[in-house]
Amino acid sequence: MMDVIVIGAGPAGLAGAIASANSGLKVIVIDEFIKPGGRLIGQLHQERSGEWWNGIEESERLHQEAITLSVDIRCGVSVYNLEKDGDLWNVHTSIGTITALFVLIATGAAEYPIPLPGWTLPGVMSIGAAQVMTNVHRVQVGKKGIIVGANILAFAILNELQLAGIHVDRIVLPEKGPLSGKAGEPEEVMKSLLHAAHLAPSSLLRMGSRFMKNDWFRKTAMKFFPKNGVKVNGTPLLLRKAAIEVIGMKQVEGVRVADTDANGNIIPGTETVYEADFVCIAGGLYPLAELAAIAGCPFQFIHELGGHVPHHSETMETPLEGLFVAGNITGIESGKIAIAQGTTAGYSIAKHAGKCGAVIDEQLNQAIQNVRLIRKQAAIQFNPDIESGRRKMSELWEKLYEKPSNLHSTQKLG
Repeated sequence: MMDVIVIGAGPAGLAGAIASANSGLKVIVIDEFIKPGGRLIGQLHQERSGEWWNGIEESERLHQEAITLSVDIRCGVSVYNLEKDGDLWNVHTSIGTITALFVLIATGAAEYPIPLPGWTLPGVMSIGAAQVMTNVHRVQVGKKGIIVGANILAFAILNELQLAGIHVDRIVLPEKGPLSGKAGEPEEVMKSLLHAAHLAPSSLLRMGSRFMKNDWFRKTAMKFFPKNGVKVNGTPLLLRKAAIEVIGMKQVEGVRVADTDANGNIIPGTETVYEADFVCIAGGLYPLAELAAIAGCPFQFIHELGGHVPHHSETMETPLEGLFVAGNITGIESGKIAIAQGTTAGYSIAKHAGKCGAVIDEQLNQAIQNVRLIRKQAAIQFNPDIESGRRKMSELWEKLYEKPSNLHSTQKLG
């Protein structure tokens, strides 16, 4: 029997495993992917300081540290159920049932799909898939592409594709409708992009970001937005054009687009076709929380966190005894935040296991402070109102679970 089962070998899971193992706990990490690192192994971007964040190097560092601490890491393993049996958690996997007193779910995030006619053609993929194919598998996704959807994730991966020598011809919006939501509304997209001006070397976005926080300026800007768009790292961003169909016989050959008004409504008779041999759909991210739901953890929909998230405290515990969460399952943020949350969860688990006394209290407090600090300094923030979302969850936790530290009985381990 293990002390801790970590589900997910991404930044949060590995960091949680390291903190738990460093506190003397016996830890196993399981992940369905072929190698540890999660989305870290596809990330590469430049920080505000000018330094480069290399996800492959960071994931290797975490992996090696976990191995040094004798963490058992099993990749290519799927989890299909988990349940509580007395004081123990049974995690049912493709290699059998694993049992432990504590479980840390760090399953990360998934991408919102935005279906449109022709999206099943070979050459259409999510923006995250393009990132993994390029940075992990070293496969060129195409020679000339179009991104459908304009958000911070799209900007970050656009830069990575360009660094790999892949030409992205244009960025357009999806057609406005119930399936695309705010992603098809030019003004809403503009509002979200103001928080990503530092990622997009566009003079309009950089210089105008202060002014366009004002509703009148933003509406005026959308009304007179250039037909040819503005350049983002040399790629035209077309907020007044919407993709209505991916065309091709046996693979992607182009995208049919139409002009829109300032509200995102299609203007009849304005259709044109842009040639392309690949299309990336950028619908944004949401917490991948199905396993927490299977376990019976209560949820709350918090828009600022990216969707439905399991109830959790700042120490990453849930209302279910022995069950903890960390990373994007708790709200969409950066890899650095995921690492900091994972470390917090690991020390929180160690505290509940009765390890290290006053030392663990200090380590846990430092880990919580580190999460707050990294959040304030984040170069990439997927949801600009993340602080508001975190406050909502904190208030909910205090209201429903008055004394989180007393919610769980301390469990001593050998």
